[in-house]
Amino acid sequence: MESTAAVSTNATRVLVLNSGSSSVKYQLLDMRDSSRLAVGLVERIGEETSRIVHTPLTGDGAHKRERTGAMADHEAALKAVAEELAHDGLGLDSPELAAIGHRVVHGGLRFSAPTVITDEVLAEVERLVPVAPLHNPANITGIRTAQALRPDLPQVAVFDTAFHTTMPEAAARYAIDVETADAHRIRRYGFHGTSHAYVSRKTAALLGKDPSEANVIVLHLGNGASASAVAGGRCVDTSMGLTPLEGLVMGTRSGDVDPAVTFHLKRVAGMSVDEIDTLLNKKSGLVGLCGDNDMREINRRIEEGDERARLAFDVYIHRLKKYIGAYYAVLGRVDAVAFTAGVGENAAPVREAAIAGLEELGLAVDADLNAVRGDEARLISPAYARVAVAVVPTDEELEIAQQTFALVAATAPRLPGSEALS
Repeated sequence: MESTAAVSTNATRVLVLNSGSSSVKYQLLDMRDSSRLAVGLVERIGEETSRIVHTPLTGDGAHKRERTGAMADHEAALKAVAEELAHDGLGLDSPELAAIGHRVVHGGLRFSAPTVITDEVLAEVERLVPVAPLHNPANITGIRTAQALRPDLPQVAVFDTAFHTTMPEAAARYAIDVETADAHRIRRYGFHGTSHAYVSRKTAALLGKDPSEANVIVLHLGNGASASAVAGGRCVDTSMGLTPLEGLVMGTRSGDVDPAVTFHLKRVAGMSVDEIDTLLNKKSGLVGLCGDNDMREINRRIEEGDERARLAFDVYIHRLKKYIGAYYAVLGRVDAVAFTAGVGENAAPVREAAIAGLEELGLAVDADLNAVRGDEARLISPAYARVAVAVVPTDEELEIAQQTFALVAATAPRLPGSEALS
């Protein structure tokens, strides 16, 4: 099925869909002012206890609605989303809907920018399933379902990997046999690209610089975590690799390990490939070290003198500090280090510990500024610091909506508000 980019010149809304294996997160935005009209989540798809939580943000304020009931598949889930939106006068049949933007985790090397989805594009995303087996199939299902609901509407894929396609070969290549690597598409792709793009750009603005003038280390710290080195608005290195397993210590993922650990576990412990996969992706990281993957709980346990929690925190910070230092060396000059995502935005002890001891690199954190909580981008470094330290809330949905609308607007330049995005 081919999506067309022909839309009404009055269409300024974008529906953003993030389809997981058993969930769909969604937001409806009006790109005239980037305002949110509705947000929601469908979870436990395929179970009898499926649930949709929907919050309209128009009229006299947010009034969350929730309902449960079996939703057999993504088609049923998206129909439920459509019903909730229609209830608020925001239905998918609205002429004001310009496009649907889909988060797609893996785009390989072919997709370095948002792309209008065609049969050929979907086929390529399917070919990448072996390197993103947990994510791309769900993304494809969401796309096909949305296409069935609105076959006349442009559907746009925004790829997690796209921002990282600017990495030089020296950063992207693994030092293994080239023919084997190329035959099986083995290289560093990176993930969380929409977040790294958004945060690096927002950090430059916070410094009063054009993105092309700023060198930024972005630390996206959530349950999944990744770092990137961004030089003049272009990614030159990132911590995640072929899959989202490489790099920083995460909630349940190990991050960097000696590759021989897998051979050792197979030969000595008798573990299967699937068991090792489960260990490294779901039973490692913070949860493997101390049994918790919630940084708030870990800090509470540390305050009570829990040594396993302290070890988990120390391992997490040690890895984080190593990547800050490594990316400082890669960039040569750093204008800012930006913390983002759930842990990065909310865990002051993590930010303090990650920067502590890096004063010789021009980095420092002001304790009072670091303790402040807020939803706005802000500096937490003292005025004398040579390198700024920032907390920049990420907004991946807005980034997807902006990229989607800009692409569609490029083919229909009379769309209101398209001038601001060109």
